[in-house]
Amino acid sequence: MTDITTTTDLDTKLEAHRTELTGYCYRMLGSSFEAEDAVQDTLIRAWRSYDKFEGRSSVRSWLYRIATNVCLDMLTAGNKRARPMDLTDSTPLAQAALSPRPDNTWLEPMPDARVLPTTADPAEAAIAKESVRLAFMAALQQLPPKQRAVLILREVLAWKASEVAELLGTTVASVNSALQRARATLAEREQPGADATVSDPLDEEQQKLLERYVAAFEGYDMTALTALLHEDAIMTMPPFDLWLTGVKDITGFMTTLGAPCAGSHLVPVQVNGLPGFAQYKPDPEKGGFTPWAVQVLEISDGRITGFHCFLDTERWFPLFGLPLHVEAETDQVEEGV
Repeated sequence: MTDITTTTDLDTKLEAHRTELTGYCYRMLGSSFEAEDAVQDTLIRAWRSYDKFEGRSSVRSWLYRIATNVCLDMLTAGNKRARPMDLTDSTPLAQAALSPRPDNTWLEPMPDARVLPTTADPAEAAIAKESVRLAFMAALQQLPPKQRAVLILREVLAWKASEVAELLGTTVASVNSALQRARATLAEREQPGADATVSDPLDEEQQKLLERYVAAFEGYDMTALTALLHEDAIMTMPPFDLWLTGVKDITGFMTTLGAPCAGSHLVPVQVNGLPGFAQYKPDPEKGGFTPWAVQVLEISDGRITGFHCFLDTERWFPLFGLPLHVEAETDQVEEGV
């Protein structure tokens, strides 16, 4: 590996798999940053041991084997990433309290561009997007790590049972059994947001819904927003474990505890296979706008059913390639990654 040309070629060969490996590790771990750390570890291990790679499988399969081992090692602590509704009951607005939990509690958002490889196959692209949506990601967290790996490899990435068995060092019968158990577990647990339906690209009705949402939110028009929300819509705000159900409590929260968000500016982002926005709210100290949340929207039957706000903006906005301050005279912020 001392030859510069060889080293460059190897770096290029390994880097070509970064996006799909990040998607795999993200589904396994439920964390944006842990996924990127796992992929970096995978590529470093592959680079160091490439001389020992015998070519009995493809480089891609070999990288997935390394990535799987990295993820399984990281999951030995047993931590399961979750959404607020996975941990507590919905709280009425009258009892709302903002109680944060540690970062490693939460299922984290991820820009589509970091986990969804470019593909010319619309069906393949649709499956990939569905497999990083928050509801599916939360469902994966309910599975033991090896079942999680089997389900992702078999049902998301369409690997053959024999290929998964070779990767995990087990039998085809064991893989099929693990897949059956994983499917049964997911079938037993209905996940809020699982019925979110978003076409790719957005159809005309969905695009108009989002345009109306932006106008309602930026204008802080609760009457207009009410018309867009499903009556059983859910609002979450990690790192707070509070979550609200229903139009009345959501709009009530926005006009009380959430009142400082009035006058916000929304920038579209592609996040977890769903439409989303980076929310900048007015900055009373510096002027202009300051980051407040990455919003992920779930849509079903022409209404917004899920409204998920990730508030740790010092982590999320750089991940999406977005600035941490916007001047007041700036009318638009370019969409991030």
